Parts: sequence; C-alpha cells; structure tokens
Amino acid sequence: MLGGLAIMVLVGSIFFWKQLLITNIEVPFESPPRDALYRLSAYSVTERVADLLSRMTLQEKIGQMALVEKNSVHDVDDISSYAIGALLSGAGAKPNDNSVVGWRNMVAEFNRSALRSRLGIPLLYGVDAIHGHAGVLGATVFPHAIGLGATGDEALVEQIARATARELRATGIQWSFSPNLDLPQDIRWGRTYESFSDDPILVTRLGAAYVRGLQDDRGGGTTTLSVLSTPKHYIGAGGMVWGSSSNKAFKVDQGMTPEDETLLRTTYLPPFAEAVNTGVKSVMVGLNSWGNVKLASEKYLITDLLKGELGFSGFVVSDWYGVYEIPGGEYTAAVAAINAGIDMVMLPFDYKTFIKNVTRAVEKGDISEARIDDAVRRILTAKFSLGLFDAEEVNDVPEEAIGTPNHRALARKAVSESLVLLKNEASVLPISSTVKHIRVGGSAADNVGQQSGAWTVEWQGIDGNWLPNSTSILSGIRTRAKPGVTVEYAIDGTFATETVKAELGIAVVGEKPYAEGWGDTENLSLNASDLHTIERMRATSKRLVVIIVSGRPLIITDELKKWDAAIAAWLPGSEGGGVADVIFGDAPFTGKLPLPWPRSIVQLPLAPGGTTKDGTQALFPRYFGLRIY
Repeated sequence: MLGGLAIMVLVGSIFFWKQLLITNIEVPFESPPRDALYRLSAYSVTERVADLLSRMTLQEKIGQMALVEKNSVHDVDDISSYAIGALLSGAGAKPNDNSVVGWRNMVAEFNRSALRSRLGIPLLYGVDAIHGHAGVLGATVFPHAIGLGATGDEALVEQIARATARELRATGIQWSFSPNLDLPQDIRWGRTYESFSDDPILVTRLGAAYVRGLQDDRGGGTTTLSVLSTPKHYIGAGGMVWGSSSNKAFKVDQGMTPEDETLLRTTYLPPFAEAVNTGVKSVMVGLNSWGNVKLASEKYLITDLLKGELGFSGFVVSDWYGVYEIPGGEYTAAVAAINAGIDMVMLPFDYKTFIKNVTRAVEKGDISEARIDDAVRRILTAKFSLGLFDAEEVNDVPEEAIGTPNHRALARKAVSESLVLLKNEASVLPISSTVKHIRVGGSAADNVGQQSGAWTVEWQGIDGNWLPNSTSILSGIRTRAKPGVTVEYAIDGTFATETVKAELGIAVVGEKPYAEGWGDTENLSLNASDLHTIERMRATSKRLVVIIVSGRPLIITDELKKWDAAIAAWLPGSEGGGVADVIFGDAPFTGKLPLPWPRSIVQLPLAPGGTTKDGTQALFPRYFGLRIY
C-alpha cells in the first residue's frame, strides 16, 4: 500500500511540474511527502488544515477559491494546473451519458485531475439538488419545496434530504446548493416554488431539518458530513421589489430588497441563524441587492453579521456570476466581493482571469493575504469535514441507491401530505366507490415533466413522460381505479360521447415549468387552453374536481365558483400516484397552504406577516386546508 502511494505521489509531482512549465505558476520545488501531516487522518481537522495551508502558494490558495462551471473546463488538466477547488453543473449541465454511471465517471475524471496536483487537494463538485438529484435520469424527483412546506412535516423533510444525499453520493457528488431559505412575498417571482413558505418560523423549522438530513444521510450523527448543505440565498431574497431586477429580462429575480434592519432580523435572518446552529459549512449569497448594494459586496451582512454575530465558521459562496454584478469591472468586483467576505466565487467561467486578477490584487495590497488564508481555511475545513482527503474513491454509495423503491415510496408519501384541499362541495372527495365513470383532462394530467417543474433534467424543466421510474397523475388514477370503473382521458377535455355525462370529471391544469427570472410574470391566471378544457369538462361531467399543478398560488377567484372541488397539488415530482392516494381516500387530506392564496393581483406583494398590499382579505389565508373526517 505504501509503495503504491509513493508511486502516486511521484507521478503527481512529475505531472505537476509538466503543467508548471505551461502555466508559469510559482510554487515550492518539492511536493509534500506521503506522510505529510495533512494526509494523516489521525490528526484533527484543524491541525490538518493548518498544515496544508502552510504548504500552499498564493496561486494554489486562489485556485481553491474558484468555483467553475464544468463545461468551461475545456482541458481537464487545468483543474490540476490551476489548483481549481470546485466545479458545478450549472443550467442543466450534465455528462453526455446522463446516467448514474455517466455522472460517476465524469465526477471521478475531474477529481483525478485535482488529485494529480502538487498537493492532491480533492475537488468539491456541486449541483442544485433542490427536489432530489433530479438532473440524473432515473433519480427520485421529490415535490418542490413549496409542496414540502404544505406538509409542515419536519421528519418527512429530513428523510427526503437524507434520501437525496444518498442519491447524490451514488454519483460521486457531495455538495448540494440547498435548502432554499427564501421568503417569497411577491408570488409573481419565478422562484416562489423553491421556498418552503413565506413564514420565517416554518422556513426555519424545515430548513434546519433539511440541513440535518443532507449532512447525515446515515442517520447516526457521525462527525464526517455526508453531503455539504448550502442554505441560500443569503439574505432577503423573496422581498425584492417588482420591476427592480438588475437583469433587463426579469421583473423580480435579482432585484432590490429594501434595506430594513428590523425586517432583516425578525424575518430574513432566523432561518439562516438556525442553519448555522445546525452545523452548515457553506452558505450561498444571493443575486439580489440590499438597498442599492449587491449582496456579494455587503461586508456588514457577510462578515460582520453572518461570520461575526452568528459565528458561521464555514465558507461563503457567491451565486451564478453574482460577483461580477458588482459595478466597476472584473478586477474591482473580485476585490470588493472577497474583501466583503466571499470565500469562493462562482465565476462560473473564466478562472484564468480570476486567478490572475486576485493574485495581482494581493500583490498590490488591495486584498490581504490574511483574507485569502481565511477564505481557504474555511474551504479546506469543509473538504476535510466531508472526509474527501481520506476516501478511497469518490463513489462510496452504490449506483443502485438512485431511484430506489424506498425513495419513491417516500416521495409518494410527500405528495399525498402536500395536497391542499381548497374546496369540496357536496363531499365530492374522496371519490366514492359508487362512482363508475371518470373523465380526466388537462395539460398536466399526463405529463410528468410538467408536474415535476424546473430543475428536472434541464434547468427550465422538460415536457412529457420520458422520465424513468415516474408516474403521471393520470397513470396514478388509472392504477387506483377499481375494476368496473371507466376512466376516460382527453387532454383538451373533448370526449366522443359528450351527450353522456360522466359521474365525475377531473381537470388537472396549471403552469408549464420555469426557472428563476424566466418565471417572473404579472399573469397568474390559468392559461386559456386550460380554462377551455375545464369548461368542456364542466359541461360533460356531473361533478368537477380541478387539480392545480403550479409553483405558486394562481388567481382562481372567479373560476372557483364553478368547480365542485379544488386541490392545490403544487409540483409533486415523479410520483403522481400520491395524488390518487388522497383523492380516492387511501390517505387523508392534511396539507395546509404554506403562504396566503391571493384573491387578485392587486393584493401583491404580501407583507411578511401575510397581510395583503391593499389590506383586503386573501382568498385563502396561510395555513388554510380543508379536512375530511
């Protein structure tokens, strides 16, 4: 074993010097010995970090501060040459072979390059696993956070995070950009569904549960973290003013949150404070502004408040291109962000210029080397805490952990607990055993892509039923309906025998997938096609149930009067059978609205306490949900 290790060290040293000739990075002459203290697990994390940091050159330190989108690495050897600390899959980036094996091989290849560097520092690889490891075909796609908020179930959320951690590690990944601790006050925002609620108390409870689940997927409270959790978006995201976005294509996303110290401490801060108490090693700063200042340059909020007052000892990472939203050009922006307390910069592209700029900034005295050391110490501490330096290989969980029957059953349970019953006239639900003729229609009835929402295989989501190991809502209904029950389906609600009314019509309608600012919209109504479908089904069914699949409440005040029953199903994910479990009475309705359901657009934005802009009563208040006894 020692002989093999010595050979690896020698090969790494030769490879490093070969790259050195190309990059002109100034480093000490010798590679550390195989028994260097930082390589030995018998020593504490603090001791190992101190030893490793003492051996690093300035350029190697700065390389650890770079978070690079994987498609920007055109030569895998650059990871070693520039001592790059972390990669991510952004905007749906994935291996050509989008399978468990394809992901494992891709991550392993990148990490092998990192290990060939002079110091052999392992790579962090991050993804947005915000509702399961949903970028991988065959993974379990859990309900989006807004649905989990409707469950209010901490134990369930922790189990889901634990299952997600298992599926992440099955692909060699140990870093997730989750949970989302935003507090959406204006549901016109295209990221509303990524949040648990607009209630800081609920977000605090569920956020901490999610952190616990991700970081300890073994459930045994071990000191080695399973997956690095990254609560986001610090801070004030969800409170942005309509029309204030710094991105001309958006309206709310990346906008301005009014500077209000009281609101900061009573509303936005508690979820992050509890996450810090739970032991997170990474926090992501948002793309919004606090007042007129981009958050990535807010020293008071990052260094003084988060690291100082809250005692956060992990590293702070910026969001996608967030540092370069700071005015003044790339050099000025990098200096401002790092001095404000950003430890790792999600570039996400040009790492060579970043390393050159930060090196120059230290040489000029614009950034102190002490600030660099602090940042790198925090990053290395997280890597040691994950056990990356001691792992035989990055794939320590079998590939069979993806999409297991147990995980799918857990997701189905989450779907059933998330459904909120908004209306139920004449006790239409649960469906009686005497009902023998059911008609199903609507754009979301037989579309797993639509019911899963964005961040599913692709950044903006997918269309259709081609996800492996998944069940559409229609499929779930057909499977649950007992022999002798006729279930007809027409996506547009047009049936051949319209003169014969079905005993029950089920219209499954809602929003197409969207992500981030591309979902910012003033129109929160059902689209014309869905409304026509509902009308056709109303005319050909004795009773009508409308199931709304959406990432936020939609304006249904006038339409609701025409429906016998209405259900908010949110974005349930891959297990549409969970909807059938509840509407047929196999499981009870227990979900509660995680945020108020407005009566009209003029009630937006909602105040942090849940009151409407115009002071009138919402259609349904926060935590509304009918029960059936």
